Amino acid sequence: MNIDQRNGVYRALWKGALCAALLLFAGGECRAQENAAQPGKKAGAPKPEFKIYGFAMMDAGYDFNQVDPDWFDVVQPTKLPSFQNEFAPDGTTYFSVRQTRFGVQADTPTELGNLMTIFEFELFGVGDDAGQTTFRLRHAYGELGQFGAEQYWSPFMDIDVFPNSLEYWGPPGMVFFRNIQFRWMPIKGDTRLTFALERPGASSDNGRFSEAIRLDDVKEKFPMPDISGEFRYGKEWGYVEIAGTYRRIEWKDLGTDEFDLSGSANGWGLNFSSNLKLAPRNVIKFQAVYGKAIENYLNDASIDLGIVPNRGDRVRPLLAKALPVLGIVAFYDHGWSERFSSSFGYSLHRITNTIGQEDDAFNRGDYALANLLYYPVPDVMVGGQFQYGRRKNFRDGFSANDYRIQFSFKYKFSFTLGGTS
Repeated sequence: MNIDQRNGVYRALWKGALCAALLLFAGGECRAQENAAQPGKKAGAPKPEFKIYGFAMMDAGYDFNQVDPDWFDVVQPTKLPSFQNEFAPDGTTYFSVRQTRFGVQADTPTELGNLMTIFEFELFGVGDDAGQTTFRLRHAYGELGQFGAEQYWSPFMDIDVFPNSLEYWGPPGMVFFRNIQFRWMPIKGDTRLTFALERPGASSDNGRFSEAIRLDDVKEKFPMPDISGEFRYGKEWGYVEIAGTYRRIEWKDLGTDEFDLSGSANGWGLNFSSNLKLAPRNVIKFQAVYGKAIENYLNDASIDLGIVPNRGDRVRPLLAKALPVLGIVAFYDHGWSERFSSSFGYSLHRITNTIGQEDDAFNRGDYALANLLYYPVPDVMVGGQFQYGRRKNFRDGFSANDYRIQFSFKYKFSFTLGGTS
C-alpha cells in the first residue's frame, strides 16, 4: 500500500467516526460523497437504520385474596390456590418494575431485500428465576426477505388480540408463545401467510398413580419439530386470522421393571382470531382456540398429557392421553379521547381432565379486567385497573377467586439512527 492509498484509508476512517458522532450527539446526517469511495452504489439508495427503544414501568397494587408469591404482580388462574389457604394470608400490597423493557432493532438494505434483526429483553423472571426481577430474553430474531429464524412470536399465536391492559401476563386463554423457530413468509403485509418449524416441547401430569408405579424412568422424546402456520386476511376494517399447529410427542420407558409405560400422542390445535375496528380508537379483539396437547402454547400454561388407567393389562397398566383444551379471549379497547382510553373484557381457559389426574388438578380459569388509562403527553401513561381471576379444580369441588387493583406508570423511549436515503 503506497502513501496515497494509506492516506485515503485514514480519511475514510475519520469520516466514518465523524459521521457516527454527528448521528449520536447532534442528530446530523452524513452527506459525504460515499459513492466515490464505493463504486457501484446508487445515489439515493436506502441506508441502514438502527433503533433503540423500550420503556420503564412501575406497577403497584393490592391483592385482596391469595396468589402464589412467585407470581405476586400478575393474575394467573393456575397460580391461585388449589386448596384452602395454600398461599395464606389474604391481602398483599405489591410494587414491581418487572415489566420494564429494552430492545434494539436494525434494518439493513441488501440485494436480497431488507435484513431485519431484533434483540429485546425485559426484567420478568420465570422458571428458576420466578418471582425475581432479572433479565429475561423476549426476542432474538433475524429476518431476510421471506425467511426468518431464532426466537420470535410463534405463527400459531396472534399478538394483536392482547388487550390494552396494565397487567403483564394477560388473558389466560390466549395463545401466547415466543419460540425458537425457522419460518417462511411467502406473503407479507396486512394480508400474510406464514409457516414455521418450531422447537418442540410438552408437559405431563403423572397424577395420582405416580406413587403407585414408578415413572422416574419414563423419558420424553420429540422426534420432529412442531409445525405451525397462519393466514391473515387484512382490510381497512381489521382482519381475520386462522392458525394451526401439529406436534408429535413420544415417551420411552427406560426402566428394567416388569412395566412398559412407553407411548405416544399427537397434539394439534386450531386458532381463530380477529380485530374489528369500529372507529379509529375502538377495536374489538377476539380469539378462540381448541386443540389437544397444546397447553404450553397458551398464556397460562397447564399440562399437555394426563394419565389414564389401562385396566386388565399388567404390562402397560397406565396410558397417557392428550388433554383437550379450550381458550377464549374477548376484549374491547376504547379510546375516549387522545388522552384517555379504556379496555375491558374476559378470557376463559378450560381443560378436559382424565380420570387419572389428581382431584385438585387445574380444570378451568376465568379472567376479567377493566381499566382507565391517561396519557398526559406522548410516551407517558398513567392508569388504574381492576382485575378478577378464578381457578376451579377438577373434581374436589374447590375453587379460588382473586380480586386486585393495580396502578401503573409507564415511560417510553425511542431513538433512531440513520434510515434516510
